[in-house]
Amino acid sequence: MTTFRRPPAPWDPSAAHRFLTDDGVALHVNATGPADAPVTLVLVHGWTQDHRTWDGVVEHLDPSLRVLRYDLRGHGGSAPAKPGTATIDTLADDLAELITARAPEGRLVLAGHSMGGMTIMKLAERHPSLVRDRVAGVAFVATSSGQMDRITLGLPGIAGNGAARFERRLAKMLARQRRDALPLRPAMVRPGARFLVFGEHPRRADVDSVAEQLLCAHPASVAGFQDAISRHDCRVALAALRGTPAVVLVGERDRLCPVAHAKVIADELPHAEFVRYPGAGHMLPQERAAEVAARLSALTRSASFA
Repeated sequence: MTTFRRPPAPWDPSAAHRFLTDDGVALHVNATGPADAPVTLVLVHGWTQDHRTWDGVVEHLDPSLRVLRYDLRGHGGSAPAKPGTATIDTLADDLAELITARAPEGRLVLAGHSMGGMTIMKLAERHPSLVRDRVAGVAFVATSSGQMDRITLGLPGIAGNGAARFERRLAKMLARQRRDALPLRPAMVRPGARFLVFGEHPRRADVDSVAEQLLCAHPASVAGFQDAISRHDCRVALAALRGTPAVVLVGERDRLCPVAHAKVIADELPHAEFVRYPGAGHMLPQERAAEVAARLSALTRSASFA
C-alpha cells in the first residue's frame, strides 16, 4: 500500500520560534505584537490541531496586541510527547513554563479551545499563584471540565453509547503508527472532520485546515492525549477562577464538547458571560472567528485597566 507523505509544514523552524521545556521537548511558538505590551493574549489550541486554529481569530484582533500562540507537544511543529507525558497536567506545566519565559511581565488573558481550555483549567489547579497574580481574563471556547468518557457525538441509541469506546479504539490504532507513515490522506480525513467538528455550512478552507493540522500531529501523542481527555476532571479546579473576568463560548451543534458541558463551566463561574452560537459546531475559532475575536478583545481591553 502506498503511504501518504506529508508536505513540509508551513512554520518557521528558526530558533526564535522554539521553546525548550524543562524535560527537553521543543515547542513551536508564534508571538506577535510588542514584547513590552501591558497585556498578553495567550491562545491554546485543541486536540489534533495546532496554533493555526486561531489564524482567523488573530486576523480580527488589534495588531498592537501582544499575542502568544504555540503548538502543544505532539502537535504541529512541536516535538512528540515523551512516553508518559501526553497528559493534561504536563500541558499545564508547559504553559506555565512558556508564560514565565516568553511573557514574564504584565497581565495575561488566556483563551483555550477544546483541550486548550482543559489545559487552562489544569493550570489553575497546578499553578494557582501564577493564575492569581497575573491572569486578568479567561475564555473557554468549545471545551469541557469533565465526563468526556461519556460523549455520544450527538448520535442516538447504541451508536451514541459506543462513541467513546470507538474513540479509544481509534486512539490505540494511532498509537501504533509512525508520524511519517500514518495511512491517511487529506481526502480521507475531510468527511470525518466535516461531520465531527463543524456545524452548518462550514467553509471548505476551514475543513481543509482542520484535516491538514490533524495530519501534522504525532499519532502516538494524539493517542495518549485522547486517553488523558477521557480522564479529564477539572470542575472543582474552576473555583480558582471565580472572580476572574471570563467568557464561556459554545456552538449549539458541537458534538465533542456539547452545550451541556459548557453549561457546567458556566455554572461554576457564575460571573462568566455564557454565549451560545446557533448553527456552529466545535470549531468556533474558524466558524465564528470574528465573534470569538470580539469576545477576546473585550477581555484584553478590560485587562488593560485592571
